[in-house]
Amino acid sequence: MAHLLGAESLHLEYPTRVVFDSVTIGVSEGDRIGVVGRNGDGKSTLLSLLAGRLEPDSGRVTRRRDATVGMLDQRDDLPDALTVGRAIVGDREEHLWAGDPRVRDVLAGLVADIRWEATIGELSGGQRRRVALAALLVHDHDLLFLDEPTNHLDIEGVAWLASHLKQRWAAGSGALVVVTHDRWFLDEVSTSTWEVHDGIVEPFEGGYAAYVLQRVERDRMAAVAETKRQNLMRKELAWLRRGAPARTSKPKFRMDAAAALIADEPAPRDAVELTKLATARLGKDVVDLLDVTVEFPPKTVLRDVEWRIAPGERTGILGVNGAGKSTLLGLVAGSVEPTSGRVKRGKTVKIATLTQQLDELDAVRDQRVSAVVADKRTTYLAGGKEVTPGQMLERLGFTNAQLSTPVKDLSGGQKRRLQLLLILLDEPNVLILDEPTNDLDTDMLAAMEDLLDGWPGTLLVVSHDRYLVERVTDQQYAVIDGAFRHLPGGIDEYLRLRRERSASPSAAAGTAATPAAGATAAASPVLSGAALRAAEKELASIDRRLAKLAGQVAEHHESIARHDQSDYVGLGRLTEELRALEGEIADQETRWLELSEQLEG
Repeated sequence: MAHLLGAESLHLEYPTRVVFDSVTIGVSEGDRIGVVGRNGDGKSTLLSLLAGRLEPDSGRVTRRRDATVGMLDQRDDLPDALTVGRAIVGDREEHLWAGDPRVRDVLAGLVADIRWEATIGELSGGQRRRVALAALLVHDHDLLFLDEPTNHLDIEGVAWLASHLKQRWAAGSGALVVVTHDRWFLDEVSTSTWEVHDGIVEPFEGGYAAYVLQRVERDRMAAVAETKRQNLMRKELAWLRRGAPARTSKPKFRMDAAAALIADEPAPRDAVELTKLATARLGKDVVDLLDVTVEFPPKTVLRDVEWRIAPGERTGILGVNGAGKSTLLGLVAGSVEPTSGRVKRGKTVKIATLTQQLDELDAVRDQRVSAVVADKRTTYLAGGKEVTPGQMLERLGFTNAQLSTPVKDLSGGQKRRLQLLLILLDEPNVLILDEPTNDLDTDMLAAMEDLLDGWPGTLLVVSHDRYLVERVTDQQYAVIDGAFRHLPGGIDEYLRLRRERSASPSAAAGTAATPAAGATAAASPVLSGAALRAAEKELASIDRRLAKLAGQVAEHHESIARHDQSDYVGLGRLTEELRALEGEIADQETRWLELSEQLEG
């Protein structure tokens, strides 16, 4: 594979610590690299060094002369006065970007719900992030560096981004280096993993699942002293192998030793025992939503919802932003009243919610961590064993030195972990988690999941982190068009339903019209009578045809990527078919623009 970028003997240090010491790594055509490591160990710094945003104290980064590099970092550099359209496509003529299948795919996948003429200053933080990502992806780059690209994307958006990145380059070309805490996304897009720790970058074959396999085996072979960390990784590995065996198909190394390592590892949760404990604490009645409807005129948010929550139930709730997930949880928690229907709660129910706002820490922000924990219970039941709050803190990654730190001086991830611990020490029997993965690295996410495995209560989770939802819940529901729907097929079924809905004629028409409608001023139609009806009918037909062609183009890209790269005849045939499809798309789009201009006068 052709070499794109190399880093030789990189050294970088700050006054208090050495970030990297003599790091030598390279990126070649076809590489898809996921970067993992604890918060603060230098993942984002590594990307900045490789992308040329930051200069090392010594060593050098070299890049192939003709290689183009694009980077999405965590800063928001878009000017507030810039419009969304200008931020994404710049000064390019509309017929140029509107006829580009990649641009259309990016617009539909990331910014279909954002007004084309809106200024950046009007957008929320999540919308600004999506615009910045779209502005990067509409351009051709040989090498992409992405720093937390899944932030502010829902499950559907994360799935779209993974699919886009897998199809973006032909097999063996282009390169991707991505930092993310989304472990499902890492497994989907990466074929190798870099672990950043202790001033070095350690490579592993395969995505996140393969990395876990190798890391556990490495720790065992080296007989390291990190026994607790190793046991935690074994537990997560056992879930990976039992719950999603397909994820372990990527690594090329021998797996017999790893399989033997977890042969006696129990399932992550004893569902029967946890249900028994939950029933003892809760009784048989938890919360029942009976034919509940919630209206915020003129919109009906939830319609005729029936949900009988069982003791020990562990449920993930899916839905696009604004679908009504928070309203549903508000009904369960009692903060939202139904417009019609009834909410019935058991007498012993004690509900706690892990919110995104860290409200629980406001009253203790000036106290030391040890003092805050000392005010709570002296012991806590976890996994059938009594543990002290100090042991709980240790399981969540707090060191002895951090126990004397004031709460206000903790990092975002540390505050998040302390918030969860304080809620658990109050011993609720129904726990609601609202986006609990914010500010946590992969190790801390695993630690939190381990803690929740032994929690004997009802657990309701709303999260865009697919890995977390599949890991800590036993079933999933979705809020779709006001209805509450069970998903026997899990998240894959939810994504299929969303794709089917997006592919419907009305949805396809709305998606195809978004950029062009935003790029031209509205005016009154000049056609009338039969001509107007004929134009509208043809326009709708073109929208349906464009949606179908877009699917065929995506299938051809996949076929080319899967095809034997030495079969030039076959590749040539597929390429010609692809060009024919793209040519038809261009013709249809030209006609679409002509009709739009006629209808708008």
